[in-house]
Amino acid sequence: MSETPTVAVTDDERVKEMSTFRKALIRPELGGICGTIIVFTLFLLFAHDSGMFNSQGIMNWSVVSAQFMIIAVGACLLMIAGEFDLSVGSMIGFAGMVIAIFSVTLGWPVWMAILVTFALCIAIGALNGYIVVRTGLPSFIVTLAFLFILRGFTIYLPQTIERKTIIGGVSDAAQGDWLAALFGGKVLTGLFSWLGEAGLIETFERGTRAGQPVVDGIPMLIVWALGLVVFGHVLLTRTRFGNWIYASGGDAQAARYVGVPVNRVKILMFMFTAFCATVFATCQVMEFGSAGADRGLLKEFEAIIAVVIGGALLTGGYGSVIGAALGALIFGVVQQGLFFAGVESSLFRVFLGIILLFAVILNTYIRRMITGER
Repeated sequence: MSETPTVAVTDDERVKEMSTFRKALIRPELGGICGTIIVFTLFLLFAHDSGMFNSQGIMNWSVVSAQFMIIAVGACLLMIAGEFDLSVGSMIGFAGMVIAIFSVTLGWPVWMAILVTFALCIAIGALNGYIVVRTGLPSFIVTLAFLFILRGFTIYLPQTIERKTIIGGVSDAAQGDWLAALFGGKVLTGLFSWLGEAGLIETFERGTRAGQPVVDGIPMLIVWALGLVVFGHVLLTRTRFGNWIYASGGDAQAARYVGVPVNRVKILMFMFTAFCATVFATCQVMEFGSAGADRGLLKEFEAIIAVVIGGALLTGGYGSVIGAALGALIFGVVQQGLFFAGVESSLFRVFLGIILLFAVILNTYIRRMITGER
């Protein structure tokens, strides 16, 4: 019996080996991780005894971070696909106002108002994407136009129907509504009650709520934020569609040559961004029990900044949902941390700009150092 010849396996010279450390350095989350560590370190040093890190303080900055996180997930996936949506903030105000008009003014069941609003806003997102891919116009221009269109309707509709720009009464209309509870309720209330009884978290010492925990549950806003982060991360890193998103933003024409449905990917990402904005708006309306024409102002820029802090490129094809979530966390911690530290709140945007600049420079420098780009 003849022996099977042994074939020597040699390394492919075309494949460059890279150490685990070097791979970690070019991860898009690097800027967000560094920024998060720096921000928490600073506030642990200067605001550790201010209540920022007790249960109530943690809940405060967690809620604010969750707000940014929800819209940052949609903005992140869209930016990786190579597009922008500047109408996110106006979409938030518009969606909240439509829910209030349908449920309070027209008397619809809140669940129906929410579902119709989601359908309407996602359709507007699809229209944004369709115009971009069909005309070839920059998404910056198209969505800037919708920023003004939606904000105009948000002001016009309540003034025409109710003669005011704020519509209240949503909380009363939402009493007992099954879908409203998914956006305005709390979870794990029993667990927090037990923690309070066991003395593991702060409880009220006086008044009608004596003995009850100061934090009595996790708001659905945070649940939505975490759920969207997990969904976006899995979609981007564990599915073929995630590869399509990267390819569409990296080189759209090359992606088309290998069969990637670039136009469909971009339109779906516009729709998902609109979905995230509507989730934010619905949670906000259920929390405050009202809708205002000024809701969502500048949120589009805050979402983009959170994504850039998280390591995404403005040119598309590179980024991470985890990085965007860390950028949103930095937002919330800085905004609330300045209050706890007794710093003038107007300096929030100064700190934010410094963090943004630091994260972008760090990401760019490390990527160029590792890849040899100029």
